[in-house]
Amino acid sequence: MKLLIPDIPEEGFDLELRETIESDGILLPVRARLRIEKVGSEILVKGEIITDVKLQCSRCLKDFWSELSIPVDVVYHPVEELKGEDKHEIKAEELDMDFYSGEEMDLLTLVSEQVALNLPMKPLCTDLCKGICLKCGTDFNLGSCNCNVKDVDSRLEVLKKLLKQ
Repeated sequence: MKLLIPDIPEEGFDLELRETIESDGILLPVRARLRIEKVGSEILVKGEIITDVKLQCSRCLKDFWSELSIPVDVVYHPVEELKGEDKHEIKAEELDMDFYSGEEMDLLTLVSEQVALNLPMKPLCTDLCKGICLKCGTDFNLGSCNCNVKDVDSRLEVLKKLLKQ
């Protein structure tokens, strides 16, 4: 969805957005409630993005769906502010800042970026997920296996001797 910057009123406006974005080849339905304001040449975007994403549990490797509720608080500056700078070191207070050029801004780019940045690094189907057996692949959430998991990596056998001393 394109936002025309000159059309943003001084008092700002609220926007409800229902779109479908693509992430890793999967289409995701996205709902967003955003407040858009213009202060001088800066564009302030605040609100919330809600989407359902398909993830893979990092313990049991099963696919599951999870709802993400993502708070948004981004300040856009005109890209002209960077002219003349070849390199710019990002400071901590600039992490919620982005740039726009011209007289329009694509809000779907903002939504896609926020979804990608807020995906969990280690997704879990549940906090109590027990994982799988490293030898036979049995899902410990469904039962147990008869594998001997007390085998120690041969490179660590030397450390076992230290425990006996």
